[in-house]
Amino acid sequence: MKLTTFTKAIAGGVALSAMLTGAALADPAVIYDLGGKFDKSFNEAAYNGAEAWKAETGGNYLDLELQNDAQREQALRRFAGQGANPIVMAGFSWAAALDAVAPEFPDTNFVVIDTVVEQPNVQSIMFDEHTGSFLVGALAAMQSGSGKVGFIGGMDVPLIHRFYCGYAYGARAVNPEIGLTENYTGTTPAAWNDPVTAGELAKAQIDSGVDVIFAAAGGSGMGVLQAAKDAGKYSIGVDSNQNHLQPGSVLTSMLKRVDTAVHTAFLEAGDDATFKPGRIDLGLADGGVDYAVDDNNAALITDEMKAKVEELKAGVIAGTVEVHDYYTDNACPL
Repeated sequence: MKLTTFTKAIAGGVALSAMLTGAALADPAVIYDLGGKFDKSFNEAAYNGAEAWKAETGGNYLDLELQNDAQREQALRRFAGQGANPIVMAGFSWAAALDAVAPEFPDTNFVVIDTVVEQPNVQSIMFDEHTGSFLVGALAAMQSGSGKVGFIGGMDVPLIHRFYCGYAYGARAVNPEIGLTENYTGTTPAAWNDPVTAGELAKAQIDSGVDVIFAAAGGSGMGVLQAAKDAGKYSIGVDSNQNHLQPGSVLTSMLKRVDTAVHTAFLEAGDDATFKPGRIDLGLADGGVDYAVDDNNAALITDEMKAKVEELKAGVIAGTVEVHDYYTDNACPL
């Protein structure tokens, strides 16, 4: 039986039950976090990984867009109850739901991205966002003509502070006197899908003299990229390669290879022989994070800039260049 993927957004538990009823067994599943499947950032990277697996294997998969936090446990139970394996979740907000549900389905393998859940049937994938952000911070400082760079995050949470801290350290590594401005679009999950607020914050930063802005804000980042383009300034994308969204204005993108994580999970985590429970950390050395250069931004990254950022990258990998990790003390000492 050919499996139809679940791509429609749902409004409540009844709709969720109806959509999952009749799902085929033993297919992998991915559940996106709040903010929308096609956010051109984090969630879309997860989708792209699933689609890459589908193209490579000819297989089918289940997927689902959440509309609110209350759906998390129900979605997991329904997918697991239908036999989906593995079940991959994108986002740090899955910890409590997964910790509750995983023991109920010991024969199902779960993979969660951006948080750690200690259960024997859970693989937790973490990324070194601070080191990737360090590289784009260095590029921002090298590109800035005003000596002022900005950061606009989505939800005001430790994960996004980790992005900011790495970015700030990268900028200061190039210019110890550089000015840094930091804003967030909100304190609730709605912050991931508010490009209007993000755009207004970007305009305010530009009015204060900022000429390069790193947007780590999910779908809200589209407002930052547009505002920078309109003002003739530079933005930096996040998670997915966003260079093509505003060519010539997006200086680079901080790549977080959620797509690779999902693709690998679909290939390996459904089989107990290849499933690796526990925590996995992905960073610069293994390509888990990086910065993006392509035809859309190659003219913006000079040979001198690339040489410098590659030197810093090698130093971080070798351990000779230290990037403070916000997670170590919930602080960003500069």
